[in-house]
Amino acid sequence: MRIEIQELELHPIDFDVDFAPGAIDFGSEIQQKTPLHTAGRAQLVEERHGKRNIIKDIRVNGELATSLELPCARCLEPVLEKVEHKFDLLYRPQGADAGREELSVSGAEAEVSYYQEGGLELEDLAREQVLLSLPLRVICGEACKGLCAHCGANLNLGPCSCAEPEDDPRWSALKDLRSKMNH
Repeated sequence: MRIEIQELELHPIDFDVDFAPGAIDFGSEIQQKTPLHTAGRAQLVEERHGKRNIIKDIRVNGELATSLELPCARCLEPVLEKVEHKFDLLYRPQGADAGREELSVSGAEAEVSYYQEGGLELEDLAREQVLLSLPLRVICGEACKGLCAHCGANLNLGPCSCAEPEDDPRWSALKDLRSKMNH
């Protein structure tokens, strides 16, 4: 669904859209398991820059919800992650801020995104908001043992058959130092 400036000049646009799994590309490691439901309102906000320059911003308020499957950061097993996120976004025309002298960016200005070619795609907005709402690392459980550093076996399924790693002779001086300090 495309949100067009021309239509926003006439009236706000309400949306209530479901994106089926696979309709939006979240990358190779993220699998969408339930429809991505997003609902909200887009409206035009006119902002004055100087005496004559009026910038047409798009403000989008809404919420989204879906379930995603992500790999555990320790053992790589799939983990189901529910995403429920509310958003209040401001989009400014691409290049609207060009030519202004560089100033420090305020917190409000850091929240501004940009649209181009007379509007923005709701799919792009939803993708961005889902990815921003995900945790940096997902783990299947606090007790997850991860993968063996040598053979890659999942240690949650049982011990691996790797031999105990031999001590690296480069660390022997530090081991000697530790034993001397403990005595």
